[in-house]
Amino acid sequence: MSDVVSHEVLVEALARDLRPVRPLAPPALRGLFWCVAVLGLALLALPFVDLDGLRLRMAVMDLRLSALGAALTAVTAAVAAFATSVPGRSARWALLPLAPAALWIGASGLGCLRGWLAPGTDLPDAAEMRGCAAILIGLSLPLSVLLLAMLRRACPLRPTLTALLGGLAVAAAAAALLVLVHPHDATATDLVVHAVVVAGVIGLNALAGGRVLSRSSP
Repeated sequence: MSDVVSHEVLVEALARDLRPVRPLAPPALRGLFWCVAVLGLALLALPFVDLDGLRLRMAVMDLRLSALGAALTAVTAAVAAFATSVPGRSARWALLPLAPAALWIGASGLGCLRGWLAPGTDLPDAAEMRGCAAILIGLSLPLSVLLLAMLRRACPLRPTLTALLGGLAVAAAAAALLVLVHPHDATATDLVVHAVVVAGVIGLNALAGGRVLSRSSP
């Protein structure tokens, strides 16, 4: 009889501290929330955008496809990151952003080739390239912090994969936002600078993000 009473007391003590758990929204919806934050940054940047110059750049096929590929990569990589953060979801979600990423990289390469074939194209100077790199890094920092904070609630079983996809989403979103203020076509040197920054953003997110998310994993 005493064992029954002690068990009841234990159950009551445990139940007294229970708090309702708010279920997470579906991965696609959480990815949409993060993309809304990206759009918020785009709206903040609008006063600094040369709209006539942007229209001229978007009239060029490879620049338009590169911007579209970066935007689609950001959306699909974010959804894939949130999907892989949920225990039980397939790791094949990581394949979702591959096609948009191929479009982004391929179109950027075509822009570089077009610069070689058109010698009269204005080349960016060192200050402009440093400015573009600074913008990419500056945009990536808040987007990375926000994405990791949102992903951490799900306790992912594959923290490094989830963080890697998150880094891809952040880098692609920053590249898409950079299009708004990028003053010139992609050149070989410019593309290398962008590639180094993008790779660094993805790598740091995978490294630091993987450690952060692994602490929240069961």
